[in-house]
Amino acid sequence: MKKTTLLIVLVLPTIFSFASENQLVIAKANKAYTDGLYTNAAELYKQVLSSGNVSWELYYNLGNSYYKLNDFTSAILYYEKAKKLDPGNEDINFNLKVANSKITDKIEPLPEMFYKKWHRNVVEWFPADSWARIVIIFFILALFSALFYFVSGRIFLKKSGFWAGIMFFLFSLFSFHFAYQNYQTLQDNSEAIVFSPTITVKSSPDEKSIDLFVLHEGTKVKILDNIGNWYEIRIANGSVGWLQVSSLEKI
Repeated sequence: MKKTTLLIVLVLPTIFSFASENQLVIAKANKAYTDGLYTNAAELYKQVLSSGNVSWELYYNLGNSYYKLNDFTSAILYYEKAKKLDPGNEDINFNLKVANSKITDKIEPLPEMFYKKWHRNVVEWFPADSWARIVIIFFILALFSALFYFVSGRIFLKKSGFWAGIMFFLFSLFSFHFAYQNYQTLQDNSEAIVFSPTITVKSSPDEKSIDLFVLHEGTKVKILDNIGNWYEIRIANGSVGWLQVSSLEKI
């Protein structure tokens, strides 16, 4: 018991010191950004990220720093990372759209079925942790409704408690689905940004294979497969081909 107490006493100051140090670095980065020292700001934000302190705000600020440096490819990468953590954030989505307008490739995406678009929009309303909190709230309301059903002596109130409980329980199930979908997107490691200025997509994982089409830096791709130093990729219009691993940075 004494050893456990001693461990907590020793570790907690370290944790608080670590968090405090990161806050100081973030404050320096914010000041550097405000002063127009965008390279310094980017390096400081990356320093905090490398320590394991990850948040959409850090990715977003890092994206802004790179945008100010006219490095639109890196800006897109970090805006996309920020979007994974907070997909419904209007500022992130707006800046990502502006950054994408600066790159060479303007690829028209395949049309999306209305129900898939609706589902994606609902999933992206809130981050995964917010959906998780909503699940808990609806489930607690369902439990209270069930309790109300059992303790109430009047038929009307019993029916109200019963149907309210069913409704809140269904809402909790839907919210759980949206939370899970959002979490799956967060864990997805199959999207990447092209970092080569100009690169030719091949028909197979071989330099001597047929040239299919050309991509430029900043373009987002979906990774389908991996063979050796090659990724099979798909772009927004559905075209598929192979690129070398070194030409991509995963989101």
